[in-house]
Amino acid sequence: MRKNREMSKQISLIPGYLLLGIWCLFTFLVIGWIILASLSTTPNIFQNNLFKDGLHPENYTKALITHNVARYFVNSLIYTITSCIGIIIVSAPAAYILARFQFKFNSAIQKIFVTALGIPAIMIIMPLFGIITSLKMTNSRLVLIILYIGINVPFTIFFLITFFKTLSFTFEEAAAIDGCSPMKTFWIIMLPLAQPGIVTVSIFNFITVWNEYFMALIFANKGDMRPVAVGLFSMIQSMRYTGDWAGMFAAVVIVFLPTFILYILLSQKIIANVTGGAIKG
Repeated sequence: MRKNREMSKQISLIPGYLLLGIWCLFTFLVIGWIILASLSTTPNIFQNNLFKDGLHPENYTKALITHNVARYFVNSLIYTITSCIGIIIVSAPAAYILARFQFKFNSAIQKIFVTALGIPAIMIIMPLFGIITSLKMTNSRLVLIILYIGINVPFTIFFLITFFKTLSFTFEEAAAIDGCSPMKTFWIIMLPLAQPGIVTVSIFNFITVWNEYFMALIFANKGDMRPVAVGLFSMIQSMRYTGDWAGMFAAVVIVFLPTFILYILLSQKIIANVTGGAIKG
């Protein structure tokens, strides 16, 4: 009976496995074609004969220098790394307080952050643009970083609360006996213990900020301030006149590689931390 149930269960999963397999195959084919096209020439791409004239790795040099992808890449690194650090600095203490201390408005504050998760960023663009324009702070790296931090704080707090709730109170009791203040206990003991959650949510934030387009288009559209998403879009627009499609595909690969490598290297850690926190919570 048990074997029959297991077999029936596996048979019922076959359609899902087929759909997943088709989707993975399609994804690999698309990504593989883009990588191959980035090593070809524009005429060969349109002739659907990618390696007729051999490999052309110089497309990557052309994309980095001629199309300013190197500048966009550095800008995105500045925005992403600074924002991720700022998000953790703001969110980790807030999540710790909400998870470990009971006070009058604790539940209400948590509900406010959960509500903020459901507000689309596009709804607040116009008010933000009006405020920033009135302050004459458009095309400022600092403004864009602050916006990225503010938009991603609710999700990060919501995520970290679960991990802080799983930690034993004995750590804080032992620290209090040794004379540690609550703030010192957080920075020296509790924050390192929450490292799995912090690493996981930082990866999510890195991918989100790296791929963000709309806010960067509005608030950092100046040539030397554009991140990779906006810079890549401007390249696509310029293809109407230059026709360097091979260089554009090389730029796409350069922009895509950081998040792809990050996820491949840390995917097991992400899944383990997310499921571990969910089970403990």
